[in-house]
Amino acid sequence: MAEIKVEMSHDQHLLVPEEEEAASARSLAGNRRRLASLDIFRGLTVALMILVDDAGGDWPVIAHAPWNGCNLADFVMPFFLFIVGVSIALAFKRISNKVEACKKVGFRTCKLLFWGLLLQGGFSHAPDELSYGVDVTMMRFCGILQRIALSYLVVALVEIFTKDSHEESISTGRFSIFKSYYWHWIMGACVLVIYLAILYGTYVPDWEFVVYDKDSILYGKIQSVSCGVRGKLNPPCNAVGYVDRQVLGINHMYHHPAWRRSKACTDVSPYEGSLRQDAPSWCHAPFEPEGVLSSISAILSTIIGVHFGHIILHLKGHSARLKHWISTGLALLTLGLTLHFTHLMPLNKQLYSFSYICVTSGAAAIVFSLVYSLVDILEWKHMFLPLKWIGMNAMLVYVMGAEGILAAFFSGWYYRHPRNTLINWIREHVFIRVWHSRRVGVLMYVIFAEIFFWGLVSGVFHRFKIYWKL
Repeated sequence: MAEIKVEMSHDQHLLVPEEEEAASARSLAGNRRRLASLDIFRGLTVALMILVDDAGGDWPVIAHAPWNGCNLADFVMPFFLFIVGVSIALAFKRISNKVEACKKVGFRTCKLLFWGLLLQGGFSHAPDELSYGVDVTMMRFCGILQRIALSYLVVALVEIFTKDSHEESISTGRFSIFKSYYWHWIMGACVLVIYLAILYGTYVPDWEFVVYDKDSILYGKIQSVSCGVRGKLNPPCNAVGYVDRQVLGINHMYHHPAWRRSKACTDVSPYEGSLRQDAPSWCHAPFEPEGVLSSISAILSTIIGVHFGHIILHLKGHSARLKHWISTGLALLTLGLTLHFTHLMPLNKQLYSFSYICVTSGAAAIVFSLVYSLVDILEWKHMFLPLKWIGMNAMLVYVMGAEGILAAFFSGWYYRHPRNTLINWIREHVFIRVWHSRRVGVLMYVIFAEIFFWGLVSGVFHRFKIYWKL
């Protein structure tokens, strides 16, 4: 179980297991000091998650793309996995006992799965529904922490068991670091082959489902979807959804997929609204954006992150690191965009397509390089302190802020009507009415009353050396 601990060291656990954070104190030039850019990048990603989750409804341009494409929200998950990969490389720089390391990896994987099921399985219903408990027949099995757990488990075990296959010092050849960690790339190639083979080779038959949306006129009715195809990447007939329906069961998938905001489903697209009366039947169906097959594909994002962590360990000069990071990032961006615009494979977060992996990992590389330059080279740390504090206590902010547990707590007290809560009053009177615009007011509320607020809270916790360890 997760716990709050008071520690004397500031090498603390964040959103991924604690060994990653102990290792983030590795030197940029040999001295033991924390890699501040990794903390800030993690804090930036958590802040980005809060922004797109809570303001995306009013600003659909930053919310998840309904299907193909890549909006701001679609970078959050790959950024997390990239950070996990970098942290794994730093955490397992030296391994004294592989058995003990594997036990710790397995134990923390189980804890990530537990919290993922608790938070995104629907138990808390935070923050908008004041009901308690969850119908286990409708419980969502997958989610963000579950995907992180799978990627962490696979990549960490590869890192542990291949530790003896490469040397601490690597030759100066351009591709020597790729050769030294060839097992990681073999794993990545296997993951990609498995994903593509299933994605394009699986036959997707016709399927049906029961509509459980109580606001729908079709509530309780059985709907059928015609497929009978192979290799399609459209919403109703792709292999990713088919695998999840077979493995997870359709009732245990996400019931509010982003595709409901597509033009085929609603007249107010890209905003979320009532489904059209003539909307295709699949618009009413569940779809799991963190499902089984797409999570297998997502392991690649973590493998790429591990590679960037290895660069920190083996290349000592700032310019050498940045040259390698930026060139790799640009190559990934170019490959991903080429696949997308040549229509070979679209950018798609729901399917976690290979082009999407390339573009988002390339973007993570560029952003991380920029943060590294500003923070660890130019030492502009103070201007990013709120993000650093969030990054050093990311699990706390994720659970209490991004998952809305604190907001749900305050929403438990209301005046006469469940919508008359302190949270809604602040949003309406302090922000929306001041700006005379709901869209701008909501955006300002999320930035100042949520992101900046959690930055200050994390700063107080940091001051007293209190961190949420998983």
